Amino acid sequence: MDIILIIIAALCMILGLLGSFLPILPGPFSSWVGLLLLYLTKAIPMYITLIVITFIIAVAISVLDYIIPSMGTKRFGGTKAGIIGTSIGLVVGLFAPIPGGIIIGPFIGAFIGELINKSNSKTALKAAFGSLIGFLASTIIKFIIAVIYLGLFISVLWDYRQVIFAS
Repeated sequence: MDIILIIIAALCMILGLLGSFLPILPGPFSSWVGLLLLYLTKAIPMYITLIVITFIIAVAISVLDYIIPSMGTKRFGGTKAGIIGTSIGLVVGLFAPIPGGIIIGPFIGAFIGELINKSNSKTALKAAFGSLIGFLASTIIKFIIAVIYLGLFISVLWDYRQVIFAS
């Protein structure tokens, strides 16, 4: 049973890495599930503190994933209308049947929001660029967390390899 949990946990780790770039998959949370499954094996002692801390980080990153593009819009001179447009564009982009909708949605949303706010096209484009930078920053953060979780996974697996693979 431990080997099956480890295989499923490894798949969750791979999903976590992919989910850092693919918005359909919850990246850090998938990686966290992999850590949880690893610690649910009988061969590995349960360190609840690590599981709780990594869970809090995964949830925080998931929440920030929706906030950071708006912060980028504001940082690049966007107004409240641009931030609202970014948020609406993010939601629309999630469900848009076009490839890259999650990237294009916030960009177009910020741009349209700024134009509705009577900003000129140069200011609107700058705010939209800020939302793109925010999205990319969010993606990088998710990837770093997924890699750290993968490192924890491999480290624990390595430390307990003799116990796990003894039978």
